[in-house]
Amino acid sequence: MKRRDFLAAVGAGAGSLATRKAFAQNPIDALLQSPRRGQWSDEFDARRGDLKPGATTIPVFSDQTPVFIEQAMEDYRRITSGGGWPVVPATENMKLGSTSPAVQALRKRLMVSGDLAPDAGNSQVFDSWVEGAVRRFQGRHGLPDDGVLGKYSYAAMNVPSSVRLGQLETNLVRLRSMSGYLGDRYVMVNIPAASIEAVENGKVVQRHTAIVGKIDRQTPILNSKIHEIILNPYWNAPKSIIQKDIIPLMRKDPTYLERNNIRILNEATGEEVSPLAIDWNSDDAVNYRLRQDPGKINAMASTKINFRNPHAVYMHDTPQQSLFGQIERFNSSGCVRVQNVRDLVTWILRDTPGWSRQDIERVIASGTNTEIPVSVPVPVYFTYITAWSVEPGIVQFRDDIYHRDGVEELALATTAL
Repeated sequence: MKRRDFLAAVGAGAGSLATRKAFAQNPIDALLQSPRRGQWSDEFDARRGDLKPGATTIPVFSDQTPVFIEQAMEDYRRITSGGGWPVVPATENMKLGSTSPAVQALRKRLMVSGDLAPDAGNSQVFDSWVEGAVRRFQGRHGLPDDGVLGKYSYAAMNVPSSVRLGQLETNLVRLRSMSGYLGDRYVMVNIPAASIEAVENGKVVQRHTAIVGKIDRQTPILNSKIHEIILNPYWNAPKSIIQKDIIPLMRKDPTYLERNNIRILNEATGEEVSPLAIDWNSDDAVNYRLRQDPGKINAMASTKINFRNPHAVYMHDTPQQSLFGQIERFNSSGCVRVQNVRDLVTWILRDTPGWSRQDIERVIASGTNTEIPVSVPVPVYFTYITAWSVEPGIVQFRDDIYHRDGVEELALATTAL
C-alpha cells in the first residue's frame, strides 16, 4: 500500500467508525487487565505523558530487551486477534482544547496501545488526559512530543497492529544476533532512530542525537573499534561527493571551492592545483584530492572519530547544528554526525593520558590539526533497529528509513504524502 493511499483511507475511516467500535472494545477490555499495560496511577495527566528513550539507562542491546519484546509481542498478538485498533481520521490537526468526534476514535486507539488510561472517558474534547497520551505515543515513535496530532503522528498511529507485530518479530531476530559480550564500554549507533548510545558496564552513560545517511547514500551496518580522534580535521571529499555534489556546484559557481576553503591536490605529488586547470564540464575532478582546511566551516567542524571499516565512513561534528532539531535526520552522505560530539570524545578518551575535556577544548580553540590515538580502542556498532523495548509495557518504534523491514507503511519518513 502506498502511503498516499494509506492516508486517504485514514481520512475515509471516519464514516466507518461506528462499525469499528465493536471490535475496538474487546482488545481494550482484555489488554487493560494485563499487569504490563502501561504504568499509570489514577492521577495520570499530561505531565506523565513524556516518554523518551533517555528516561532509562538500559541500553537497546541489553539482555532484557528481547524479553521485553517477547512480552510486547504477546500484547500485540492479542490486539491483532481482537481486530486491531480503530483508525483515527486524519482530517485535521488536533491539540489541547480541540473538539471533534474523531477524538473518541483517538481515545480508543490510545487505550488499546496502552498510552491512555482506561478510565479516561469517551469525550469528544481533546483534554489534558488525551494530550498526555498523545505525547506519550509521540515519544515512543521518535516524534516531537508536543501533544499536537499532525500528519506524522497520524501516519504512525494508523499503522495496523499486525504490521507493528511483524516489526517486533523482525527486530527480535536482529537483537538476538547482537547477543553476547559487546565490551565493557562501547558506542552504538541506531540508524533508523538517528541516535547514539555510549554504554559502560551495561548502562547508558550518554545519549546523542545523530544525523545519518540519506536513502541513496545509506549509512552501512558495521562493527569496528574507535582507534583515533582527530581535532580540527581536514576533510577529504569522497569521490562520490566530488562527482554528485562538487562538480555540479562548480559549474554553477566557479568560486565555490575558494569560498569553502577547499584545495585541489595532485594525488601523486601532493602539489596544489588551480581550479582553472580542471575541466568542470567533465568528471576530471574525481582524479584529484579535494581537501577542505580545518575551520568553522569545515564539513566535520571540530572533530572526527575514526574506526577502520571498508566503507570509509566515520563519525564527526558538523557546522550545521540546526539539522539535529529536525524530525527526519537522514541528511548525510553515509557518515554519522554527532550532536554534542565533544562530550562523546571526552568519554572515548577517558583512558588516554593527557586528554581531559580542558585539553580537548584548548586544542580545538587553537585550530591546529591534531591526531590522537585512543589508548584503549572502544568498540562501535552501526545497527538497524526499528522496534525495541527496554521497559515492561513500553515499546519504541521508528520509521524503516532504508526499507529493510519489508513493509511500506513502516517507511513513513521517506514516503511522499
